[in-house]
Formats: sequence, C-alpha cells, structure tokens
Amino acid sequence: MQYYCESLTGYKRLPTKEVRIGDLLLGNYHPIRVQTMTTTDTMDTMATVEQSIRCIEAGSELIRITAPSKNEAENLLNIKNELRKRGYHTPIVADIHFTPKAAEIAARIVEKVRINPGNYVDKKKFEVIDYSDAEYYEEIERIRLRFTPLINICKEYGTAMRIGTNHGSLSDRIMSRYGDTPIGMVESAMEFLRIARDENYHEIVLSMKASNPLVMVQAYRLLVKTMFDEFGECYPLHLGVTEAGDGEDGRIKSATGIGTLLEDGLGDTIRVSLTEDPEKEIPVCMDLVKRYSSQESKAGNQETIPQIKRLLYSPFEYKRRETIAVDNIGGQHVPVVIADLSKLEKITPEHLQSIGYTYNEETDKWNISDAAADYIFCNGVLDFEIPGTLKVINYYKAWQAATHKEKYFPILDTDQYLDDSLEKSSRINFVMLDCYPEECHIQDLKKLFSKIKKDNTAILCFSSKNKNAMQSVRRMFAEIIDHEIKSPIILITDSNWQTPDEHLIHYSAETGALFLEGMGDGICLGMTRESYNLQMSSRKEQKPGVSGRNYLSNQSVEQFMNNTAFGILQATRTRISKTEYISCPSCGRTLFDLQETTAKIRSRTHHLKGVKIAIMGCIVNGPGEMADADFGYVGSGPGKITLYKGKEIVKRNVNSEVAVDELIVLLKESGAWVDV
Repeated sequence: MQYYCESLTGYKRLPTKEVRIGDLLLGNYHPIRVQTMTTTDTMDTMATVEQSIRCIEAGSELIRITAPSKNEAENLLNIKNELRKRGYHTPIVADIHFTPKAAEIAARIVEKVRINPGNYVDKKKFEVIDYSDAEYYEEIERIRLRFTPLINICKEYGTAMRIGTNHGSLSDRIMSRYGDTPIGMVESAMEFLRIARDENYHEIVLSMKASNPLVMVQAYRLLVKTMFDEFGECYPLHLGVTEAGDGEDGRIKSATGIGTLLEDGLGDTIRVSLTEDPEKEIPVCMDLVKRYSSQESKAGNQETIPQIKRLLYSPFEYKRRETIAVDNIGGQHVPVVIADLSKLEKITPEHLQSIGYTYNEETDKWNISDAAADYIFCNGVLDFEIPGTLKVINYYKAWQAATHKEKYFPILDTDQYLDDSLEKSSRINFVMLDCYPEECHIQDLKKLFSKIKKDNTAILCFSSKNKNAMQSVRRMFAEIIDHEIKSPIILITDSNWQTPDEHLIHYSAETGALFLEGMGDGICLGMTRESYNLQMSSRKEQKPGVSGRNYLSNQSVEQFMNNTAFGILQATRTRISKTEYISCPSCGRTLFDLQETTAKIRSRTHHLKGVKIAIMGCIVNGPGEMADADFGYVGSGPGKITLYKGKEIVKRNVNSEVAVDELIVLLKESGAWVDV
C-alpha cells in the first residue's frame, strides 16, 4: 500500500477482513457499527441490564461492559442471560485490562473480549529499560505464553477479540524502545496480532485510541500501512478518541479524530467516549456514521479531481505547511478565526458579543475574550467603531465603499483577482477558490498560481461544493505544495445539515481533518441560508430533533459557529484558547460521579487557558491514560482521590469532599493558577 487508504482524493471504504461477533458481522464493507460502554457497577446485574437496554434502544449495536476481576467476569453470565430473557440479543463485549484470568472467563460467556496490550501481561511502572534484541525477544515469548490460552478459548467458543491499544497505557517495554509515539502504539498491537496469526486466529478488531486526535489519527494510519505491508490485508478497525470530555468540546474532539479517519474510508465500528450517560453517545455516533452510509453517499464528482501523483508531505506525522506571513495570517501566527456574519441584515455592537467582543459603555472600551474572532465577514461597512484588533472582510463592491481601508479588506473571486484593472488592497487580498468544481479549467489555475506566487498580499480561501469536499481541498493543497506556493490559506466550510450535533460533526470532520495534516492558516465556518433559517426557527420553537440537541438553547448561530471554530483549533492543538479537560466517559470501575465532578472542576478552572486537566474515574484510566495532561484527578479508592502533576503523584488518598479544593491548591503551587 502506497499510503494508508484506498483514495486520497475521494471517499472509498478500506477493505478489511470480516469478523463475526455473535450474529453481527463487522468489516468487509458491512455497515459501520455503533457502540457504547455501560457505566454501572458490573456486579449490579439489574442496573447494568437496564442501562444496556437503554443503549440498545438508542441504537447501540454492541454493548461493552467492564470486567476488571474474576467476579465481574463471572457476573457477565447473569447480565447476558437477563438481556436474552428480555429479548435483547445485542453482542456483549467484556472490557479487560490487568487480569488475563478475567478475560479467559469472559471469553467463555460473551461474544467479544477487549484486551489492552499495554497492561494485559505487562505491569506499568514507568521504568526505562535498555533491552537488547535478545532480551526484547524473550519478552515477546513471555507475552506469547500468557496470551495464547485466551486465543485458544476464543477459538473454541467462537469469541471475537479487540486488541485495543491506548496511547496513555503503553508498556514500559514499548516506551523504552519506541517512546510515547504512534509507532509505539502500532507495535504494541502488532506484537499481539502476530501471535494471534501464528495461532491461526483471525476474529480480531484493532483500535489505536488517544485523547489527542492528532496522535490517534497518525496511529491508525500507521497501523493500516503496517498491516498491509506485513500481511497484505487489514483487520477491522474500531475508532475512538479516549477521554474526549462532554458537551460541544467532547463532540468536536471525537468528530475531529473519528471523522478524519472516516473521511479516509477507515473504520468499521465507532464509539464516541463522552462524559455523559452512555445512551447519549449513540446519537452522536449515528450522526457521524450516516455521512458514510453507502459507498455512493460521498462519491460525488471524484472524476473531476486529479489523482495525487506524489505526496510531498507525510500523513503519518505533523508538520505545519510553511507559509509567508500576510499581516497576522500565516507564517508563525496561530490560525485565525473569521466569523461569518453575512446572514445578519444589520450588525450592531451586541452582535460582536457573540464572537468574543463586549462593549463597556462606562469605560468606552471593548473587552476581548480569548475566543474572540480575528476577522468578521459581512455584507457592508459597519456604522460604529469596532475594536482595534478586529478586521472586516467584504465582497469587492462593498470594500470599495469603505473609507477605512486599514481595517477593511476585499474578498475576490479568481476573475476579479486576475483582473489587473481592478483596485486591490495594498495589505491583504482574500482570494476565493472552489476546489475542483465540475467545470475545472487547469489553465485558469495555472494563471492564478503564477500570480499568487509573486503576491505577498494574497491569502487563498479554499472551499468545495463537492460531496467529498475534504478530499477536494486536500488535493488542492497537494497542488499548491507542488507549485511551491507559500501563500496562507483559509479553510471555508459551509454546512447544510440541520441539528447542532450534525453541524459540529460536519465542521470537525471536514475542517479538523485538514488542520491535523498541517494545512490551514485560518478557519471560517458558515451555514447555507436554508440551514441558518432552520436553526433560527428551531431555536424559537424548540422542535424535537433527531439527536436531542436540535436547537441552540442559549447562544446565537454566530456564537455557535465561533465557539466551534475555536473548538476545532483546540482539538487539533493548533490554537489553544481555553482549558482542556481530558475526562473519561466513566464505566463500572469508576469510583466517583464523573459528570458531577467534571462539572465542578470545570466551573472553577475554565479560565486557565492552555492548562490540560485529566479527570479519571479509576486507576485503570490513571497516570497512563492521562497521556499529556498537566494535572490529574484520579479515583484511587471509594471516596479517595490521588492528584498528579504530569505523571508524578503529588497527593495520595485525598478525601473526595476536599479533593477539588486540593486540586486548586496544587494548581496554585505549580504556578498554573491565575485569578479571574
């Protein structure tokens, strides 16, 4: 395989091996399956059954239940029997971490077991060990001896398996040789997969989860390429972003990671890990999957897009495309956010509040938030003084009427830009380019590229009306890089969907995917007129919707799009504007109320821009799963919390009643705290 997917310029599912999980078939072009995980105590049979039923009725096609010890593994039989008695035959997946014996019990009961290669045999002590090749091979043989009994049981009982690698729980052995890297994640899974293949066991699904979508995407891509290079075939992929959090941030982070891979044609089953009730994950999964419900759904006009003959950047590592700086866009500047206010008939100072600017009449000053848009796009000249840092983009005729040309800049179509008789800005000229429409003339592109290359005022604005819009824009980036054009590029993404969740997913998948590849110096999100009007009317009427998040309850459409733009930049780690919470979705191992605790911590720390706080329900999701968090709040026993700074324990067994206060103390002692 040259890269990692079937096509870089159009949507095409990756062929994978077929795996049977009970009566459910996965991979081999079967529909992308959606799933979730229960949050109840596995020993509470009826609570787990009732929650499982709620998830199944919401649309979950697999139910994962934690089995951290032999007792929970054995109780899976009672849960399964009660579900079957009530007429529910959805396959059950046992989630195993440290206890091989629990996996061997569960494999005789449920349809699938999930093991984590980072802690199934190895115990993580955060030790760096310098292995010789012979010593490393001995470690692999040790894994083989401990792992083979589970394989034999799975073969005997027809049980499927997921080899589920997590970025934050790589073994000391893998960390010592490969580091905390996507390559290390891939090798962690491949060690176990090679053993399974040696035993002629193939009912395997793989995952490469991380809380950082960038790491997660790179790891999945490397895994696919590694499998094809080594075996000539690929096993089904389970996609997910771990500890995504809740609300809009959790949905954006999940959709950025999962959506990027789905756009590439990768993925056979998905789980969106939200710090919310598990049944609330399913509508988000379904909104993601329905975009790819058939081979034809995103085929679009692929024939108009030239194939990529050579890819001049690596899809397996992040490197931001090199650009010149045009004013505050490109170069070393963080990506800018352009707020689309073009649907508003008349813009007032109150409208600017929705994009981060609040006017104080008493002081006659503007207060600017960390998530304030850098530019606004509107239809004319404003009749009031705008904040000094804000700039305005107008269509050409409106720009001509502006008297303050230091704050107003034109956006031109390609014909206007190529017309040398038209006046241009001496500082910034935005140039719109529809990437590979049905009528795409290569000669016009050559003229445009020739002029752009010599113009230090030009900023390209990429969009596409194609069904496979992300691939179309990515293809144009490849062309720009091939022509050695250094002009900054703004990503413009319009949405024609209906509900907020659908819009979030659309923006995150199509725009986030490009930022994860180092493409893009700015972002502008918009809606079609039909979608905008529908959202405005549904805000007032609060009609029931598909996802249950069908209207914008307390924010304007403009505020929603601005927040989403900053959320995508935060999720892709290209512009940090707020605190980041790495919050696990809870499960039967959780030792405190995650949703309540996350809300409490968020309410007191949300102003700490750039600080990453992990909130983990138990030690399984503790120091390892926190990955690159700055601080950690981890359940260590009933009513007890352990606090971390990085991966170092600072305070053990803190009473949960005072643990949030102690976290604040730790933040202050570490110099991470600022007063509001």
